[in-house]
Amino acid sequence: MKVTQVTSKVHLVTGTNVNWAIISDGDAVTLVDAGYPNDGAALLASLEAIGRRPQDVQAVLLTHAHLDHLGGIPTLRAEHPVPVLTGATEVAHAHRDYLEQISPVQMLRQCGHKAGIVWVAQTLKAVLPHANMSVPSAAPVAFDERLDLPGAPIAVSTPGHTTGHTAYLLDEEGVVFTGDALVTAHPLLPGPPRPQLLPHFFNEDETEMRRSLRVLGELPADVLVPGHGPVERRPIGRIVGDLDTDG
Repeated sequence: MKVTQVTSKVHLVTGTNVNWAIISDGDAVTLVDAGYPNDGAALLASLEAIGRRPQDVQAVLLTHAHLDHLGGIPTLRAEHPVPVLTGATEVAHAHRDYLEQISPVQMLRQCGHKAGIVWVAQTLKAVLPHANMSVPSAAPVAFDERLDLPGAPIAVSTPGHTTGHTAYLLDEEGVVFTGDALVTAHPLLPGPPRPQLLPHFFNEDETEMRRSLRVLGELPADVLVPGHGPVERRPIGRIVGDLDTDG
């Protein structure tokens, strides 16, 4: 686990090849995502590392319901029955009314190269035996308005990676939490960290992802906090413009 201070109110935490974020407002906290199932202890430790407790968490905001983003929620809720909020479409995904997730066959296909073998091994260790978990308490969040939560985040609909993917904006901090709509690194992406899309086999609809990038590009943010990879400090409009130029 690695904790990085992004602003006076925001910390980025890196668990098993995935990030979650802590938004602090005084002693109160909003979490954005929660890591893999076996990152639960690290999730609690990350709160302790910045002087907070599970009881300080007012809500978990899910960007989407993949196992590497919702996995730590049961560990947190065992300490404190915190609400879990996400986009209305993604609620059904969190409930596992349907599943949009890389398949075992797609995972095995990554084992043709060293980076893929390492990633698969790390992922299985982070997930098992909780591959079938869900979050039945997940509830819908309103889009495009300040939420009555620490930091006053604003939910932004950004479908594509999953059908109901949601980003979150802290406009007063100039920070946008992009989840997997826009990342800066991943074990299966080549080259140095830079803003980019995840490999195609992770994504439901890349055409829709491109539309969502344009939504992100119009947000008043100059700090990108992704679901995977390090923070990028550049106006989000420039980041999206560069991606359009790169194709």
